[in-house]
Amino acid sequence: MQAGEEDFELKQMRDMAAAKKRWDAMIREGKVKMLTPREAGYAIQLSNKPLLDVRPSSEREKAWVKGSTWVPIFEVDNKFDVGTLSRKATNFVMGGWWSGVPTLSYDSQFLSKVEEKFPKDAELIVTCQKGLRSLAACELLCNAGYKNLFWVQGGLEAAEEEDLAREGTQPLRFAGIGGLSEFLGWTDQQRAQAAREGWGYRLLYSIRLVGVFVVADALFIGAQQVGRYLQDIRSH
Repeated sequence: MQAGEEDFELKQMRDMAAAKKRWDAMIREGKVKMLTPREAGYAIQLSNKPLLDVRPSSEREKAWVKGSTWVPIFEVDNKFDVGTLSRKATNFVMGGWWSGVPTLSYDSQFLSKVEEKFPKDAELIVTCQKGLRSLAACELLCNAGYKNLFWVQGGLEAAEEEDLAREGTQPLRFAGIGGLSEFLGWTDQQRAQAAREGWGYRLLYSIRLVGVFVVADALFIGAQQVGRYLQDIRSH
């Protein structure tokens, strides 16, 4: 089992390294132009360029750019077959419990869905949360004949509040966080927010951390008590 997981991780690392080389070449050769989040905001406001949001629903539902078009390249996998459940378990053990990142599956209809909404000559800005999935989307679109593509460097996570017109309940840069790390305020985004807002913001997450320790301690003591009770039953 462990050897299989190591082989899977190694394959993922190799695939990502190969993809990164292709994406770097795509940017270097000018097939896809690079924009900062602020430049993307200017392009949307001044030139009315469309923004294609390729994030999964778990991120999109928290915050999105006003007027953007949503076509996820990877979507949350809600199936419950044996293969999916195995992937969900692996994702959870490999850090999903901490980061809150769900199990995602590639949408094989992504390209056809984009083609239904945008012609091949459209000046299309493509973004995701961190900038990687949008590069994968740009590669697919470029190979399909889209020639006027713009990629948002760093994704929406790199956006300041004033860069893009936002809708939703959270700042754009917070849309990709989750899990226990978000609950405790230990993500990079929350630390940066705490540095700006001061002790009031930090106090909230300090209280949560204390609460986690109290609950963990209570569960440990409870488990000990149950163990002693069961031992007494066996001894009698």
